[in-house]
Amino acid sequence: MSGTILALANNQDAAVAAPHKPIVAGHNVAIGYLRVFITLLVLAHHAVLAYHPFAPPPGVALNGPARWWQAFPVVDGQRWTGFALLAGFNDIFFMGLMFFLSGLFVWKSLQRKGSGHFLRDRALRLGLPFIVAAAVVAPLAYYPAYLQTGATGIAGFWTQWRSLGNWPAGPAWFVWVLLAFDVFAVALAAVLPRWGEALGRLASGADRRPVVFFGLLVAASGSAYIPLAVVFNAFSWTAFGPFTFQTSRLLHYLVYFLLGVGVGAYGIDRGLLSPEGKLARRWPLWSVAALVAFGVATGVGLAALTAHIGSRAWEIAGDSTFVLSCAASSFAFLALFMRFAQTRRKIWDSLSANAYGMYLVHYAFVSWLQYALLKAQLPAIAKGSLVFVGVVLLSWGATAALRRIPVVARVI
Repeated sequence: MSGTILALANNQDAAVAAPHKPIVAGHNVAIGYLRVFITLLVLAHHAVLAYHPFAPPPGVALNGPARWWQAFPVVDGQRWTGFALLAGFNDIFFMGLMFFLSGLFVWKSLQRKGSGHFLRDRALRLGLPFIVAAAVVAPLAYYPAYLQTGATGIAGFWTQWRSLGNWPAGPAWFVWVLLAFDVFAVALAAVLPRWGEALGRLASGADRRPVVFFGLLVAASGSAYIPLAVVFNAFSWTAFGPFTFQTSRLLHYLVYFLLGVGVGAYGIDRGLLSPEGKLARRWPLWSVAALVAFGVATGVGLAALTAHIGSRAWEIAGDSTFVLSCAASSFAFLALFMRFAQTRRKIWDSLSANAYGMYLVHYAFVSWLQYALLKAQLPAIAKGSLVFVGVVLLSWGATAALRRIPVVARVI
């Protein structure tokens, strides 16, 4: 499970306007398009999981002891190793980067609106969509998992669903965690009214010394992630009702969110995110560093999972390379978009305006398209590609249609 550019929901004032409307003041085109890109990566990630070479077989029931269907609603017999690399690369970095992007506009929005208005806005734009996604989209998305067990009938599905002990919300988990982080930001401001500016000062020289800020991110996220990963392992999830989160990564994501707040407090058009800064100008180096770090993380992670099972040293090494790869990939994509995504494009503007809604509804389209292709005599790469294209078009079209309803447009 993963999530994404729900970061779009974290700044109503910075949302991209429709192509025929003037762009809003303070909008950063590169950040908006990076959010779109990460959203598309999330859709691609979920689209190909059914064809992952290590996907587990379908369970015999939703309420059975093994509940891998929550991550793999549909499992196809066709597999492709390339999808393992795509999913592994995505899993390492894109959630951390999404929380970073989500934090960018928090401080200035909080300062402008005040705590009460800010929280009411977050409750509307995050809390309400989470309720709808968990209550409606998630059951629709997981019904094909029930069908793949060989069972049929809504009554049987509802019986098994209610016996789970919690209410799986799918990728919408990101929404409630983001809302919780926003609440934490408000609570922190009540105790330390200038904490955003303090973090902003850390980012003030990042345009000249991005490596220093990179080191700070690695150190802070490593301190937050590695101890929890050792205790809970990287695959453990915590669930209570519809509220789920990846146990070992919660503080890791909080670090990315808070550093995003600091960068945004200093300014999204200067410092680390300056189009003329060293990060953007040295995008080739950061791109190579991201690929190297991912290769190292993959190799060490596989060693930790296979030949050295039970070795605490290898576990810590794997956790450390995860942290390094996450930061390197995040910086690489920030550099690429700061360098090359400064010009508005109509298609990307439309995607940006609809990205939040696409994230909220896409999971149901993913599982039903995967289920529809189960009997198709096609290779895995073809099925995964078809599902991805279909999910993008269907979720894009559905969101654009829903946003014609004024009350819905106000939220997403």
